[in-house]
Amino acid sequence: MTRPDLDILDLVPVNEGSTPAAAIAATVDLAQHVERWGYRRYWMAEHHNMTGVASSATAVLIGHVADRTTSIRVGAGGVMLPNHAPYIVAEQFGTLATIHDGRVDLGLGRAPGTDPQTARALRRDTRAALDFATEVQELQGYLGDADPSAPVRAVPGEGTHVPLWILGSSHGGAQVAAALGLPYSFASHFAPRMLMSALEVYRTRFQPSTGPGGPTAPRTMAGANVMVADTEAQARRLFTSVLSRFHDIVTGRRGGVQTPGDSMESVLAAWSPAEQAAVLDMVRVSFVGTPGQVRDALQEFTAATGVDEVILTCGAHDHEARLRSYELLAEAWL
Repeated sequence: MTRPDLDILDLVPVNEGSTPAAAIAATVDLAQHVERWGYRRYWMAEHHNMTGVASSATAVLIGHVADRTTSIRVGAGGVMLPNHAPYIVAEQFGTLATIHDGRVDLGLGRAPGTDPQTARALRRDTRAALDFATEVQELQGYLGDADPSAPVRAVPGEGTHVPLWILGSSHGGAQVAAALGLPYSFASHFAPRMLMSALEVYRTRFQPSTGPGGPTAPRTMAGANVMVADTEAQARRLFTSVLSRFHDIVTGRRGGVQTPGDSMESVLAAWSPAEQAAVLDMVRVSFVGTPGQVRDALQEFTAATGVDEVILTCGAHDHEARLRSYELLAEAWL
């Protein structure tokens, strides 16, 4: 049986006391390494007004990473479409696809990826999220076959047929992906609760795509946190930085990635029971341990979900630990 593909989701994390420049340099280095190790995709996600995340200008970063790699697929996981006019997204990703022919993916989300105040600063109508499917179709039109009679044309863009994915953490995205015949990626790395039911909605309602290059059968991806080290104790300690980051989300803190704590138990013990429960619920789809432990857990996960790809994010504070985590997993899986 062929194992599902493994992909990378990079939030371009900024460590506490470090800089966005250092985070971007680490992203390029990581992309070059995982390309050699055999991972299929390298995606970056749009976030705004977060001092611990440097991926706000997602299309710019995708171009930067694609310029410095040669074969790995590079893309957005994703662009939050309500923040942007579909036409602008078509021009940006049409340009990327023209420069890097055949290597660019475009994942689309319906959330703003930020707080309400920042969403207003982005100067887009918040009602756009309510008409997400129509905006996706508009974007598809700009990236589809060239139409000389069209009053508005994306150049570059038209004829590139940039592969689109719909992202989601609920049934809404699953329904849009199924209706439009597009691949679907579920954000189980931070919102796992509806994973199985959303996959079921998508698969049962899927309408095969009639456009060039579109899937004729459902194609699914699920997100997961991962931390791999030579020993289980080491992996669990490194994972405390991930727990702290989710605790920041739960408590509204906007800092950078923190250094590891002494142990998972000691970090959790410092929080209230409600905070502990919220964080542990968010990180339920996490694989932490030795290469063999994580490989076996991933096999169980992919067998249970039936996903075609797993997109992994490693929130280690230390760049070398993050590299080592992906390297060890590649040796065990790919």
